[in-house]
Amino acid sequence: MDSSVSIIKADSGERLAVAGGNYRIIISGNETDGKYAVIEMIVPPGGGPPPHAHPDMQEMFHVLEGEIEFKTEKGMQTLGKDGFVNIPLGGAIHCFKNNSKEYVRLLCTVVPAGLEELFREIGSPVLPGEILAIPELTEERKQFLKEMDLKYNQKTYPPDFLD
Repeated sequence: MDSSVSIIKADSGERLAVAGGNYRIIISGNETDGKYAVIEMIVPPGGGPPPHAHPDMQEMFHVLEGEIEFKTEKGMQTLGKDGFVNIPLGGAIHCFKNNSKEYVRLLCTVVPAGLEELFREIGSPVLPGEILAIPELTEERKQFLKEMDLKYNQKTYPPDFLD
């Protein structure tokens, strides 16, 4: 058997509550020598992160199920099943939100890996299908998120930044 081949079952992977969703780390940088990570994102109605940018990584999203609104500085676009978004290396500001009444399932690939480590620090462990409320944005939580932005070279913007 080739030890470089990874075969990952549908029910495996670490699940975390992040940005109001249920994120499953399918493969992390620990298994890819830091080259990339793949994360399945289940985004409930109303869910999604605020505008943000991470200049040190390229991020790609493939819409597997549902319809999601992506925003960048170039505008807003709604994508359905099999839609694809590429956020190139360099830090384009972006966000997404599920404005539908159905759950959305995204496949997110980041190159190089690292975003999954941020999710591990800001998220909480969850079970498959479990959706937790977004933690209250207390002063302590705001400070923690600022520290995480610095640690992972990410910048987070106000929710209305791309409106």
